[in-house]
This record gives sequence, C-alpha cells and structure tokens, in this order.
Amino acid sequence: MRKHFHEELKNLHQSLLKMGAMVEDVIDTAITSLIEQDLAKADEVIIKDDKVDEMEIYIEKKCLELLALQQPLAKDLRQISGILKIITDLERIGDHGVNIARVTRKIGKEKFVKPLIDIPKMADIAKEMVKKSLDSFINEDVELAKEVAKMDDLVDDIYEDIYIELLEMLSENKKIMQQVVNLLFIGRYLERIADHTTNICERIVYMATGERVEY
Repeated sequence: MRKHFHEELKNLHQSLLKMGAMVEDVIDTAITSLIEQDLAKADEVIIKDDKVDEMEIYIEKKCLELLALQQPLAKDLRQISGILKIITDLERIGDHGVNIARVTRKIGKEKFVKPLIDIPKMADIAKEMVKKSLDSFINEDVELAKEVAKMDDLVDDIYEDIYIELLEMLSENKKIMQQVVNLLFIGRYLERIADHTTNICERIVYMATGERVEY
C-alpha cells in the first residue's frame, strides 16, 4: 500500500510540474502578444489557460482520492495539502496571464506611449520565479524557495518605477489616460503573479520543514 501511495504521490509531482510549465507558457504568450501587439496570440492565451484549469481539476481530484483512500503520514499529508495549495496559486497565475491578454486586446494596434522595457523585465523575473519555485518544489530545496521569494521585491520595485513614470507622463498629456491605465493594469497583474509565486515558496518551506513562514 505504501509503495502504491508513493507512486501516486510521484505522479502528482509530475502533474504539478506539467501544470507549472503550462503556466509559464501562458505568461510567455501573454507578454509576447503584448510586445508584438499580436491579437491572435492574445486569443491563444485564453485557450492555453483553459488547459491549465483542466489540469488543476485533475490534480485536485487525484489529491482527494489519495486522502480518502490512503492513510498519509504527517509529511505525506503536508505534501498533499501543499500540492492542493500550490495548484490554486498556479491557476490564479494563469488567470492573470489571461487578464494581460485581455488588456492587450484593448490596446490593440495603438502605438505605445513609451517603449516597453520594464514590463517585459517584470515578466522575465516572474517567469523565472515560477520556474525556480517548481525546481524548489521537486527538490525540496528550502534555500532556493527563500531565494525565489526575495525576487518578489525586484518585481515590486520595477512596478513602482513604472507607476511613477506613467503618472508623470499622464500629468503632461491627458490624452494617453486609457493606455496608461491599461499598462498599469498589466504591471499590477505581473506583480500579483510574483505574489502568488511567493505563496508557493512559503508552502514549499512548510512541506519540507513543517514550519509556517511569510515572505
């Protein structure tokens, strides 16, 4: 029974990694659609996120089956409950990718009020955070989880710079208000992606050590 349980748990780990890779792809496609103003790619994001949602439902079902049919020990129980929490954050990260795609459609082919430098930089950091958090999960690497959580500060700092710069531009030209608002929304969605990844890191530390932390 224990051997079967651990095989099922290993399968859960692989499914979670697959879901994480799908989420990374959602973020990447959303930001590419923005940079290239490619509205077809924006539509792809919504389709890809539907697959993320399906994966969340599948993993949740498997977790509940393990809880109902097996008798997990303390650490195993932390693993399963941790996976349930992590997939929720991953699903929300995917939702923010969809939000970015929807705002991209609103901007359309309109000329950007400023070169897109900081937003892609935020997205690169956010994608790296997701990837490294999953590496931390699979290796139970607590130090890496802590390192990833600290990267959230970088994303916050860039968003603050974007916020200040765009508001200064708006004070000089009210005609750009709509696009400024849309770009600020995109920055905010990327900031939330980093926040959800930080939640994942906190959960990984708890899974590995039993210690509850907040970053």
